[in-house]
Amino acid sequence: METVFSGIQPTGELHLGNYLGAVRTWVTLQDQYRCFYCIVDYHAITQPYEPAQMPARARAMAIDLLACGIDPDRATLFIQSAVPEHTELAWVLSSVTPFGELGRMTQFKDKSEHHPDNVNAGIFNYPVLQTADILLYGATRVPVGEDQRQHLELAREIVRRFNARFGDTFVEPQPLFSTTPKILGLDGHAKMSKSLGNTIALAETEAAIWDKLRTAATDPARAKRSDPGTPEKCNIFTLHKFFSDADRQAAVHAGCTTAGIGCIDCKKMLFEGVKADLGRIAARAEALRADPARVDEILARGAAEARKVAASTMARVRERLGLRAAGA
Repeated sequence: METVFSGIQPTGELHLGNYLGAVRTWVTLQDQYRCFYCIVDYHAITQPYEPAQMPARARAMAIDLLACGIDPDRATLFIQSAVPEHTELAWVLSSVTPFGELGRMTQFKDKSEHHPDNVNAGIFNYPVLQTADILLYGATRVPVGEDQRQHLELAREIVRRFNARFGDTFVEPQPLFSTTPKILGLDGHAKMSKSLGNTIALAETEAAIWDKLRTAATDPARAKRSDPGTPEKCNIFTLHKFFSDADRQAAVHAGCTTAGIGCIDCKKMLFEGVKADLGRIAARAEALRADPARVDEILARGAAEARKVAASTMARVRERLGLRAAGA
């Protein structure tokens, strides 16, 4: 069985973009791969944050992931900082990572442009830590979207450079490109983002969800109720592909193209599917919050499993580097 690694920052809450774009895929992959899913708190500290809130943010993310279907009996779920080998391997890999390649990373350029007051070395070296995350567990597959393609290509280059210098140690991870349709925010233009305020959080009330869906952007060609539309150009119809069965999707498509239904009717049908799906997730999350000992046990077990694999990897790496301690 091949190994998959993927990580997510502890934002404090999942929204539909995270859920549809990544987490639902993670749930599916559990049946096909040995999966390591990591809450990457070391990555999160590259941005301004309140230290006292970080443990709660990480725990909230763990609960959300479990509620969405991550199964600790089929996947290893853990918090990055519980496995010190992540930062140790990142330092090792930085010695074979070309400075110029890091400077060309699109994500670094974007963050530097939009947050010029926070251009720190952690953001610059972010892809090196990502590479360490992947290589520690011998991951052969990494689920990525287009925005992470460049980082994975750099990871593969780092593997080649390390192996050429120190001997065959790591395998080059291969991408598992997402087949998920692009999820735009409720504005219908930008990617779903908490900072842009164009998302629906998984934990929102039904009233809040409907209020956001009711005002969400649709096909701009439907200026009036009597105007036919093109569902393929409507972000609401894209969401129907996740929350509506084939019959409902067909009904929405036919109703939109013939102006048989209005956009508000389309949104009402979508709301029923969203409400049912997120309601199940909310119920599981509530049960987990009521049993903190179970969450602690899951994360502790995941960290122990991850440390075992990571320690083995680092022992091999130190041997390749000639860093074995005297008497070891």
